[in-house]
Amino acid sequence: MSEINVVPYIDVMLVLLVIFMITAPLLTQGVKVDLPKALSEPLQNLDREPVIINVDIEGRFFINYGENQEDPVSPSDLVNRVNALMKYQPDIPVLVGGDDNVSYGRVVQLMTLLQNAGVPSVGILTDPPEN
Repeated sequence: MSEINVVPYIDVMLVLLVIFMITAPLLTQGVKVDLPKALSEPLQNLDREPVIINVDIEGRFFINYGENQEDPVSPSDLVNRVNALMKYQPDIPVLVGGDDNVSYGRVVQLMTLLQNAGVPSVGILTDPPEN
């Protein structure tokens, strides 16, 4: 009579569970941006992870692509990185998140930089309004 011993599989699953529980919060680091509240439709059917470029309250740019995502990016570096990304993945969605208190001109400047980098269309991030 043969039986399958599942105890080693349970041990491996528990170890993997602990590893994922420890590493998951580390993967969701980002820049604190208070998005404006607006009624908008959620994005549907994104085939790829979008590139998100944030403008914080001080007007600094942050991109969620590449290394050092917590560090601000200069406008010229932002254009170079997005331009390189557009060459290799031209259909990747690009989203802009601007802090609610940042100057409108700074967000327009970011959108102009993205246009210069070859981005065909840009989405705007918002938070849903509270009732």
